[in-house]
Amino acid sequence: MPAPLDFSYDALAGRVVFGAGSRRGVGGELDRLGASRALLIAGRAESAPVAELIGALGSRVVGRFDDIAQHVPVDRAEQARRQARDLDADCTITVGGGSATGFGKAIALTERLPQIAIPTTYAGSEMTPIWGLTTGARKLTGNDPAVQPRVVIYDPELTLTLPPRVAGPSGMNALAHAVEALYAPGANPVISLLALEAARVLCGALPRVVAAPADLEARTEAFYGTYLAACALAVSGTALHHKTCHVLGGLFNLDHGGMNAVVLPHALAYNAPAISGVYGRLGAVLGGDPAEVVFDLARTIDAPASLAALGMPEEGIDRAVAAVVDEASANIRRPDADSIRELLLDAYHGRRPRADRRGG
Repeated sequence: MPAPLDFSYDALAGRVVFGAGSRRGVGGELDRLGASRALLIAGRAESAPVAELIGALGSRVVGRFDDIAQHVPVDRAEQARRQARDLDADCTITVGGGSATGFGKAIALTERLPQIAIPTTYAGSEMTPIWGLTTGARKLTGNDPAVQPRVVIYDPELTLTLPPRVAGPSGMNALAHAVEALYAPGANPVISLLALEAARVLCGALPRVVAAPADLEARTEAFYGTYLAACALAVSGTALHHKTCHVLGGLFNLDHGGMNAVVLPHALAYNAPAISGVYGRLGAVLGGDPAEVVFDLARTIDAPASLAALGMPEEGIDRAVAAVVDEASANIRRPDADSIRELLLDAYHGRRPRADRRGG
């Protein structure tokens, strides 16, 4: 007889518009929100979609904030908030990766403005109520339904200009969302279905995205996997992998996508003894030992191979250990200093995940 089901599930509301060319409907989405004074948030690299949006929306775009930085530094977030107030904006439109989305969330956190997110990478934060702000050398995160974008427009045409060196690590970020959703504190059977499908889709699509950047079908599948993974993460919360990446990002300002590619297989290997059932189901979907499959996938798509390659100083490992142990104290397998030091050393040197950490 199967074990009785026992779980809670707070499904998150939000509107998603998915498909090639869907960005052209943003005016109608403003109408749905009853908004007419949008602050456009996009980095300088997003010049083409920004020009298209401004051309289509005209005076409904009252200003643009482009001082985007990863990990959303608090001082820049406050500049964006001040601009929104000064312009009397009634919504934000964010175009770009997780950093652009993060600035929209920072505004929503204090100003309560609705956000239309138009992602151009596989970051996935557009589907979650999770916000992050960096102050000093620490990245602070929190959860607030008000910061979840009200509308998300997934237009895979906007990812065609995303170079493979960015697309690959960005996709590993999405894969990390799917993996951790399987055993994070809010995991449940519904979310597991989304997460396993996301992992399957992403592992199939990402090598094609990198090998054939103009393949719109592959880009569409990768975006779909990203969406599913982000929906799962939004409900499940985070565990050791994301906590480690937040610590390293705050301490050393490392590229977020690259960190995901490097850390994920080691976090999976660390947690494996505590998640044998989940580990087996994930392995069945991926076609092998999950930690090893993820490790090999990162190399197939030419993602960064080590924390050293991302610029982390080796002498920073001990500094990071204590912070990870503290931040990830609620992880399904409680972290200890010696084990986390081994994990970080393996990730720093780009070693293959160790079988002994998987209980083998």
